[in-house]
Amino acid sequence: MKIFNSLEEIKNIEPTVVALGNFDGVHRGHQEIINRTVKEADAAGLKSGVFTFSNHTSSILENVSPVKNILYPDQKISILENMGVDYMFNIPFTKEILSMEPVQFIDEILVKKFNIREAYCGFNYSFGYKASGTPEVLMREGLKRGFGIHVQEPFEIDGIVVSSTYIRKLIEEGRMEECTRFMGRMYAIDGEIVVGNKLGRTIGFPTCNTVVDDTMITPPNGVYITMCTIDGVRRPSVTNVGVKPTIGKYEKNIETHIFNFNEDVYGKHIRVDFIKHTRPEMKFNGLDELKNQIENDCIQARVYHRDRGML
Repeated sequence: MKIFNSLEEIKNIEPTVVALGNFDGVHRGHQEIINRTVKEADAAGLKSGVFTFSNHTSSILENVSPVKNILYPDQKISILENMGVDYMFNIPFTKEILSMEPVQFIDEILVKKFNIREAYCGFNYSFGYKASGTPEVLMREGLKRGFGIHVQEPFEIDGIVVSSTYIRKLIEEGRMEECTRFMGRMYAIDGEIVVGNKLGRTIGFPTCNTVVDDTMITPPNGVYITMCTIDGVRRPSVTNVGVKPTIGKYEKNIETHIFNFNEDVYGKHIRVDFIKHTRPEMKFNGLDELKNQIENDCIQARVYHRDRGML
């Protein structure tokens, strides 16, 4: 997959079929649009593309709180590449793009830069000045300019429309199993393994610690059954998200205990896939009570992993 990180990089490319949208979660609704795009491009002998912004549109709007990310940039790239996309148009959302009239947006970006022949978008796709561009505008202008538009109707699961907003709500509420259903994969946190206070090691439960990225949406404090990946190897684990109220005042971080594993992995990259929330974070009356609870958390997670053939 070829990645374009600016409009200036895009010059004289082959005709394309492009999926239009922010695709901030690449959830199951997004996947439906992208899969249709790739299939159509393959059938027509054209290049498939995904047009997305490298920053969320809220990041440059005045009086609007920035929206937390669901995916890290490299996660999005990996997912799109695995879906068979030829071109990723990963363009910064700027005030210049924000101020474009819809027809200008179509002419200068879709037609001139993307050499577009067909486009796929969601029913609520918007673009251009004050979000005045709609699928209907694309259809009307596409007829004049010789490209077609295909609009994806709301994608529902159990009567609920799949959306990034709803997925953020699921993550914020710790509803990880539902999140997996709506995203089509587990929610994951990535990061570098850093040195913690080493308390877990002293009480028999060594952990891999990662710092919370403030730009990412994170689940509520508590304990989770997880799977983690280090050096390309996936292992069953249990994870605590929180501030360690029993032992002092700490910033929110992520501590993952990997079963049957005790290697020195400081400085390495870890990916933690969240499977199930088992309990909220609690303050205990001392280390003995904390240790007993951690033992119970580990037993519960081990049983879960064992019953699914992971241990």
